[in-house]
Amino acid sequence: MRQKRAKTYKRVMALYVQTFSFRSPFQILVSNDLIMETNRDSDLYKQLGACVQGEVKPMITQCCMEALYKLGKPHQALVDIAKGFERRRCNHREPIEPDQCLIDVVGQTNKHRYIVAAQSSTLRTTLNTIPGLPIIHFNPRGVLVLSPPSQATLKHKVQAEEARRLEGAELLKDVKDGSNVVGSSSSSSALTPVGKPQRSRGVKAPNPLSMRKKKVDKVPSGGEGKKVDGGEGKKVDSEERKKRSRENEDEEGEKDAEGKDKEDSGPVGERKKKKRKRKTKSAVKDAIAELDAEAKEARSTAAAPGELGDGSSDGDGDSD
Repeated sequence: MRQKRAKTYKRVMALYVQTFSFRSPFQILVSNDLIMETNRDSDLYKQLGACVQGEVKPMITQCCMEALYKLGKPHQALVDIAKGFERRRCNHREPIEPDQCLIDVVGQTNKHRYIVAAQSSTLRTTLNTIPGLPIIHFNPRGVLVLSPPSQATLKHKVQAEEARRLEGAELLKDVKDGSNVVGSSSSSSALTPVGKPQRSRGVKAPNPLSMRKKKVDKVPSGGEGKKVDGGEGKKVDSEERKKRSRENEDEEGEKDAEGKDKEDSGPVGERKKKKRKRKTKSAVKDAIAELDAEAKEARSTAAAPGELGDGSSDGDGDSD
């Protein structure tokens, strides 16, 4: 099948599906005259599926089967094709004309949503007056085609669309502007059951996860790991600990420079070894000042005897 024709059939069947609620597999009533036009080598089941663009369920009435039986043995192949279809009860005790049988089965409204596959032009003209009834037939070139929607079908489609539009307008007739918006006061009041008190929600608060944490006062020196403000686990500031450690090192360095540290008295074996501690800058400075003072004292003592000898010789000369 050509692509353009397949698109057209798909669009036509979409109309019947949306407007008249047709569903797959589609029920197709096949007449005896269409089976007589079928080529023995062709697959009628496959051709019907291509016309409706979906799964099909071919059916045939008992009256149409009786018309095929009357053809005799030369047309036994056509009877075999018809026997492969599902038998549709027409409730006719005596066989009647196949065309009239199909009209009775379809009815005035096609409530069972049949698709009719017939070759008789008279029958197709009669069925075109029924809205929502697709018709399949062979064209003059022997190709199975789907007829376009009839005027009755298109008119029913327009009426259905207009009815839906009026129904929607009726619902919005007494609705004011903005009242149909979700969250508005009027819409929320309309959804609230009558006589049921509305629950008060209280004052809204900011998101606690987006708020900054409160500042905590520093803990005074005198122990690490102390908890404050209800056990939040705040520790002593590290800068204060570093400051105290520096002060302790300065005191120990001064003691080493002045030589005031004494070893423990007692046997040699009982003495404990002390770690040598690094001298700080203040201790080195004091040691240098002490050495300078000793050097000055040594120079002053060395210069004192020479000055005394010069004074005694001068005194002897004067006495002579």
